[in-house]
Formats: sequence, C-alpha cells, structure tokens
Amino acid sequence: MLKLARRMTYNFCAGVCASKIHKWEKLSVGNVGEDVREMTRKNINDPGELHGVVLSAATSVWMPMTRKRLFDFLRDERMRSEWDILSHGGPVQEMIHIAKGMEHGNCVSLLRGSAINANENMVILQETWSNACEAFIVYAPVDISSMSAVMNGGDSAYVALLPSGFAILPYTSPSNHGGPLVKNEFNGNIGGGCLLTIGFQILVNNVPTAKLTVETVSNLISCTIQKIKASVAGT
Repeated sequence: MLKLARRMTYNFCAGVCASKIHKWEKLSVGNVGEDVREMTRKNINDPGELHGVVLSAATSVWMPMTRKRLFDFLRDERMRSEWDILSHGGPVQEMIHIAKGMEHGNCVSLLRGSAINANENMVILQETWSNACEAFIVYAPVDISSMSAVMNGGDSAYVALLPSGFAILPYTSPSNHGGPLVKNEFNGNIGGGCLLTIGFQILVNNVPTAKLTVETVSNLISCTIQKIKASVAGT
C-alpha cells in the first residue's frame, strides 16, 4: 500500500507539471477569474495508468488562511464531502491509516464514501504530508478488488491510478491581493495566507481537445476552489 501511494504521488507530480513535450495551454474559466493550464497525453502501454487520452488541468490561487489550517481541512475525511465530488456529498470514512514519521498529518490513508449513490466498488487512496515549507494532499480512486489484491501481497505495479490533489505553499506578500495578514502556526510570524495549487487528471474517451471536456474539468476546478473557500471560511 505504501509502495502504491508512493507511485501515486509521483504520477501526480509528473502529471500536472509541464515539459518540453507536453506544454500547458492557457484557458479562461468563465467569470471565476482563475487561470487554468491544461495538457493532454496518451497512455498506451503503461499498466500503472488508465489507458487512453488523459487530460491534466491545474491552477493556483491565493487563500486567506495559513498553510496549516488549509492542510488540516483538506486532509480531514470528515470535511471531504464539502469539496470532493468523489464523496457524492456524503460522509467519508477512513478505513486504514498508516503514519509516516513523527510529523502529525504525514500519512497514507484508505478512504471510502458512504453516500447512497457512492460507488461501492471504489475506495480512495490518499497520501498527505507537510513540513515547514510545503504541504501536499494527493489522492486517487482505486478499484476495491485491486486494492484488496495489493493488501494481500499482490503486485501494486499493475494497479491503474489517475491521481489528483493539492500543493500548498506559504505566501508572504498579501499586499498584492489586499488580503488580511495571518499568523503562521509554526513560527508565529505574520504572513499573507498561502498559495493553493490544485491539479486534476481525467480520462477522456473522445477528442481530447473537445470544448465540452475542457469546460467540464475547468468548471470542476473552479467549483472545488469555491467550495473550499466557503467551507474553510465557515470553520
């Protein structure tokens, strides 16, 4: 399970980063104002990723809160229904928790939704970690039979993953946003909130540049950001 989580996190970082081969294209996301970058790639023979054309999209937004507060919110399975479409609006239960090191919040988890319309054959593999400079939350839906095979000693290299997630960095210049000053929980310094990068990857079965596909993932990112902002503000 830890080996699978490690590959998931690597695939997330590789999937939402541009390269000389896969270049980002700038998109306009309605009236929300966030700039989304997207790219496509085709997987033919990698058994560890879903086969077909994959659309990756990412954006970064400033959040008027500390990195720790946002990290604690996003990794809390009790709050997941507030923002994650995979939860179908219902409660999410942590089935397995594996701590990684002494830092609180650094762990690998196996989550399962309990909404009426949730997919009973799917679980969510998640890895979270944080240090004084950065924080990450990476997750991917996994077929429950594949996950059971891995936990019984099966080869995790053949489990197909398409991870999404968040990267959180401190932000020290709030004057550019007119936002409030916030206090860092680690060192007590006054700063300007944090920078949240959100990355989604979806499998597209038709034309990868189709307008509907691009608008769907762009709207999903924008909707998720707005839900996170509203939910954290209310906590």
